[in-house]
Amino acid sequence: MTERLTGMFAALMTGLDDSGQFDAGRQRNLTAHVLKQGLAGLYVGGSSGESGLLDAAELAEQQEVVADCAKDSGAVLIAHVGMPNLRDSIRLAKRAAELGYHALSALPPHSYPFSDADIEAYYRDLAAATDLPMIVYEVPVRTGRPIALDALERILDLPNVGGIKFSSMDLFKLSMLRRRRPDSRYFFGYDEVYLSGAVLGADGGIGSTYNILGRLYVALDQAVRAGDLARAQELQDVSQIFVEALLKTGVLPGLKAAFRIQGVEVGRTRAPMALQMPDDAAEAHMHAVMDRPEVAAWLA
Repeated sequence: MTERLTGMFAALMTGLDDSGQFDAGRQRNLTAHVLKQGLAGLYVGGSSGESGLLDAAELAEQQEVVADCAKDSGAVLIAHVGMPNLRDSIRLAKRAAELGYHALSALPPHSYPFSDADIEAYYRDLAAATDLPMIVYEVPVRTGRPIALDALERILDLPNVGGIKFSSMDLFKLSMLRRRRPDSRYFFGYDEVYLSGAVLGADGGIGSTYNILGRLYVALDQAVRAGDLARAQELQDVSQIFVEALLKTGVLPGLKAAFRIQGVEVGRTRAPMALQMPDDAAEAHMHAVMDRPEVAAWLA
């Protein structure tokens, strides 16, 4: 199955109703919009989907809704199942396997100052819970610290572990991992500098802004594979214009405003996550950047 774990995956967002509850209908509309953009697949239930603010039952329902939406699309589905406790993570992993997901992923445990040995044990037990390949996760901005290089090597050697989502600016560490574990799959997680990870050998990307600009990121990846770095830089510049705009609204609240501008109602982000400016100002701000010709050309 790992041969299909390559290319560009949207870190899928979550549809909520006006009271902040999970909304299956809005999730379907959101998923359909993202699936039209030619991406390799979807990364479901991750941080971009507000997983830290959802409970396990909501994430399981989201898995089911997305699997149904994508069943005839050919999209590869990766279920993020990382919860604060291993028990819920295993439950979500088993549910994803039942629903036909193609792979799993999980944040490392981060609610407490876990050791590298604790993290390794967590991934060993979680990867053993199903036959699906596991994409582990290096994301110091969420966990508060990087995982040591030797620990990551051991984790990548675990049975059923197929690769890593690398969301760190330590590109030397990414390069060392690739040289030392060349058979693993590598996904780069920083949208605004995807080009850097791709040039260093990432097999693909997983990102939040792919929800809106999926076509652009597919073209960016294709330009890298074709050796057209000038074109890749041009496309990366466009993505940076969009990301820079999001930094003023808050990334996930701003992306939800962008969906609304495109006529896809997905609700607001769940409290306490909120826009960093009033709703009207945020939508005007995002509208202005989405109207720029170089950005508008890539909108679905």
